[in-house]
Amino acid sequence: MADLTSEAIEKIQEMAEKANSKDRLVQINDQTYTFDNYGEPKLVIPQNQSKNRVSVSTLSGIVGMIKNMDERKDSKLFIQVLSPTKVQVFGALDVFGRREGLINAEAMIPSFDFDEYYDAESLNIALQARFVQTPDRDVILKVIGNLKEQTVHSSEDDGVSQSVQIKSGVASVAEVKVPNPVSLRPYRTFIEVPQPSSNFIFRMREGMEAALFEADGGAWKNEAMRGIKEYLADNLDDEIKSNHVTVIA
Repeated sequence: MADLTSEAIEKIQEMAEKANSKDRLVQINDQTYTFDNYGEPKLVIPQNQSKNRVSVSTLSGIVGMIKNMDERKDSKLFIQVLSPTKVQVFGALDVFGRREGLINAEAMIPSFDFDEYYDAESLNIALQARFVQTPDRDVILKVIGNLKEQTVHSSEDDGVSQSVQIKSGVASVAEVKVPNPVSLRPYRTFIEVPQPSSNFIFRMREGMEAALFEADGGAWKNEAMRGIKEYLADNLDDEIKSNHVTVIA
């Protein structure tokens, strides 16, 4: 609120004396004040902002909303990439120090428990349904899909790589060394951007169980967020050039 002049203060005092009258509003310096039952002035803040953010689950949803948000076409908008799965859109600060929240986007991604052991069948399904195809993914699928019963117990393990016996024919088996680390691309961010590749440690144990352990220190998150920012920049090029939209990541 701007500093009040002595003339404005006098006007407020004058209005305060009329606090018990029906007219309790006064306009000062383009701002409206009202008075409580004790004659104290209070700034009237207009309720001209959205009460609830719109929720979407895709980046294309954000783009579509902004391009069709005619009621905010003359306002500055900011898009903040909070994480690989969360993006928010909000407006600039107004004269009352408020920032309007407009859109929440949260990616819908399939769940997978890293650092947890799965039986061979469950991991086989998860790798096909929740991971992008890569050469290392196919190697793991071949290994766990053809494991010979009880061979993991007797597998060779040097602390880094493991070798196990897998079925190689109707009545034969073959010794296969499992690569480590493996480069995989699980679905971990919005579907419109490339899924980041990162290294995982693949381990097996007795009972034909296997697990994937993250081994990149979370570097994939920065790559995913860069991908989100690039997608938004490409699809909101005109809005960014006109200074209507700013993308923050």
